[in-house]
Amino acid sequence: MCQNTPLTVDIHTHILPENWPDLKEKYGYGGFIRLEHHKPCAARMMMDDRFFREVQDNTWSPEARIKDSDRDQVTVQVLSTVPVMFNYWAKPEHTLDLSMLLNDHIASIVKQYPKRFIGLGTLPMQSPNLAIQELERCVTELGLAGIQIGTHINNWNLDAPEVFAVLEAAQDLGAAIFIHPWDMMGKDNMPKYWLPWLVGMPAETSLAISSMIFGGVLERLPKLRIAFAHGGGSFPATIGRIEHGFNVRPDLCAVDNNVNPREYLGKFYLDSLVHDKTMLKYLVDLMGEDKITLGSDYPFPLGEHKPGELIKSIGFEKTIEEKLLGTNALNWLDLKPEFYL
Repeated sequence: MCQNTPLTVDIHTHILPENWPDLKEKYGYGGFIRLEHHKPCAARMMMDDRFFREVQDNTWSPEARIKDSDRDQVTVQVLSTVPVMFNYWAKPEHTLDLSMLLNDHIASIVKQYPKRFIGLGTLPMQSPNLAIQELERCVTELGLAGIQIGTHINNWNLDAPEVFAVLEAAQDLGAAIFIHPWDMMGKDNMPKYWLPWLVGMPAETSLAISSMIFGGVLERLPKLRIAFAHGGGSFPATIGRIEHGFNVRPDLCAVDNNVNPREYLGKFYLDSLVHDKTMLKYLVDLMGEDKITLGSDYPFPLGEHKPGELIKSIGFEKTIEEKLLGTNALNWLDLKPEFYL
């Protein structure tokens, strides 16, 4: 990396192993993702026999990722699994087994290239006891910096007591949490135009943030370090409506937490993946310059194709730009910048 390049940490990148067992054969039922390597440096993600997504070798190859990162002047990528691999719907013992495989893989990449990658684990969140067990292994044995979880866990929103137990354990362990949408609400009602990704995903993230605020999760776990994907989805644009609802119908909104939702702005992190200068400037004004972090969704099409370009294009003061590109991310992860310089 060039000496003059600012420390740049991309908190939102997804990775898969190049190969894993046939899960349908291993577990005895379908619905899992497999990779079909149909040509060099490319594979099809298949859900049983249904096509899900075409991916390139930068989805699994750390060397390809480093090459892309050098091209884009990204110092460090934070690795997390592709959310379709959460598999919260599966039998808990099978999700645990797969989580361990995925977490071991991410940990091995970090160990191989410790200055280029930071790892987040995945958990069998549908079983809080197994999730806490794997969370402890991720942090204490694998050395991962935290975990990635979904915006909901099957029928549980993130204010559910079952989820709270895992979040509390994460706070106690000092593990960062990255929250990413999956299994989008209303997807069956919007099959056209890629709307689950364009409309459902932003709504999912607002659901997660609002559930944690109204449910008192952030109030009860003030030291929890949380970051939300995609600039917080539709939450930032609707905070006025959310606050107004809290004020005019406390009988419906303030039943579990009587603190104004606006009080929590600046108490969690959002990534920068909003694809719009006006929106990113608004996020910095809304959340504060210390709570926005670079996130690109590498290596997928909805991501920022040159990570950090939007941040750099706005003309922030140098100190603010440096926070957004790297410092804030390491504060969220509780890691020292000196190691990566």
